[in-house]
Amino acid sequence: QPQLVESGGGLVQAGGSLRLSCTASGLTFSNYLMGWFRRAPGKEREFVATITRRHATDYANSVKGRFTISRDNAKKTVYLQMNSLKPEDTAEYFCAADFYGLRYREPDEYDYWGQGTQVTVSS
Repeated sequence: QPQLVESGGGLVQAGGSLRLSCTASGLTFSNYLMGWFRRAPGKEREFVATITRRHATDYANSVKGRFTISRDNAKKTVYLQMNSLKPEDTAEYFCAADFYGLRYREPDEYDYWGQGTQVTVSS
């Protein structure tokens, strides 16, 4: 069974940085578009960033210029480098894999999800 496992979350002060990782197993990683989403308390899950099979990227406006998504197909891992963190970035962060990659901003487009990792940014 395909599995995605996130790591790297934690508590950081505003202005700080974190790098999230998501390692896949049980699927041909290079065939999938990979995305990061987040869900803040009391809010819907929202798109954060995506990286295609060809390493093209796209970001939510709220994180553009601060977050960077990348992937290492040999390690079956996608990363989210988060800089200049703000308290409003506090959320549970999820990675997801999408085979078709058409509506990559929509959570229901994705085939597989990780369990999430908590990011808390203190002011």
